[in-house]
Amino acid sequence: MQKAVFLDRDGVINVDKAYVSKIEDFEFYEGVFEALRHFQSLGYLLIIVTNQSGIGRGYYSEEDFQKLTEWMKETLLHVKINIDAVYHCPHAPEANCACRKPKSGMFEEAIRAFDIDVKASWMIGDKPSDMEAAQGVGIDNTILLSQTCEGGVKYCVNLILDTINLIQH
Repeated sequence: MQKAVFLDRDGVINVDKAYVSKIEDFEFYEGVFEALRHFQSLGYLLIIVTNQSGIGRGYYSEEDFQKLTEWMKETLLHVKINIDAVYHCPHAPEANCACRKPKSGMFEEAIRAFDIDVKASWMIGDKPSDMEAAQGVGIDNTILLSQTCEGGVKYCVNLILDTINLIQH
């Protein structure tokens, strides 16, 4: 079995500017490269799980999302970071699908595809729904990037770089 760090995208990897769908609007968070390299060096898979309701709401297309995702992955590869997978939910909240966080569909898919040990894995997100989705599949190692700690999360930190002190092995 493999261990993974699951990451939300908007608000964790990049600055959340509401419905980011264009390369020119995508801004990596300070410290994210160092944090991702650290997790990778410890043997963690890097898996992004992101709600993208902008697709379901018609703000941007699936093609727009894929283009931005490929650009993001290529940019990270240039700094020696490999994203193992990106799972996304394209549905609007009212679709009541199984993949939209706080439901755990994206996690279930990744766990099956990569044979992931949930007890050895982590979730880093910026919303309680990220934590709930992870806990729904048994990922108890949760880190909320927030000024306020809420929702039964294990750890709260202000910056992604602070997660390096928590994920050590």
